[in-house]
Amino acid sequence: MAGSVLKIAGRRLSQHTGSGAPVLLRQVRCGWTRERRLLGPERMFEPKSCTYTYLLGDRESREAVLIDPVLETAQRDAQLVKELGLRLLYAVNTHCHADHITGSGLLRSLLPGCQSVISRLSGAQADWHIEDGDSIQFGRFALETRASPGHTPGCVTFVLNDHSMAFTGDALLIRGCGRTDFQQGCAKTLYHSVHEKIFTLPGNCLIYPAHDYHGLTVSTVEEERTLNPRLTLSCEEFVKVMDKLNLPKPQQIDFAVPANMRCGIQTPPS
Repeated sequence: MAGSVLKIAGRRLSQHTGSGAPVLLRQVRCGWTRERRLLGPERMFEPKSCTYTYLLGDRESREAVLIDPVLETAQRDAQLVKELGLRLLYAVNTHCHADHITGSGLLRSLLPGCQSVISRLSGAQADWHIEDGDSIQFGRFALETRASPGHTPGCVTFVLNDHSMAFTGDALLIRGCGRTDFQQGCAKTLYHSVHEKIFTLPGNCLIYPAHDYHGLTVSTVEEERTLNPRLTLSCEEFVKVMDKLNLPKPQQIDFAVPANMRCGIQTPPS
């Protein structure tokens, strides 16, 4: 196709127009439709912690949000925001991470006007403490906050206002879920969070997790409802599986969690 590039990532196609701005293509019953006003999600990867960072923007207002930034790649994210001509309103975190330091504090300095956002129940510092049901507005779009505790008490899932996509943090991963053996985690709580706050979304709603360790990028609610090997179990069976995982301690937890309680770092390094 002359003058355009198609990127295929799981079930997502991102077509680049002549202006260089990506256009989200979303699968619906009648085929592929072009959502002209939404820019993104631009998905970026941090390899050490296998973290996905997502950039969403309103094409008309140029307002944008960034989900789960990482300190080591904050400069990259800020550069992309500038290249796309966006104004970053919020650097939001799905929870207080244990495997990396958030980039939200540094982004506040790199991009004046950007505010850090995290759940009030996380106990972490931020410009805006959100709660279940809060809406994060950027242009004509908004992210609905759905409390999804269990991995940590302050976990949230962000759902685009048309319910076409959900950013699930560590609560729901592709064919998996976040661990529940530290940071006041609770397997029973996580099970109910996923089933009541995420699996109740439309089946074709795209699932974008905070991490993946197997090269996967995107799933759907229907796939995870029917194929997730842990969350298709009964609640009792799920709790037993989670209690027996015996996972190693996250390598960065001792310094990542204290730093993230202070919103990462607040000023750029000299």
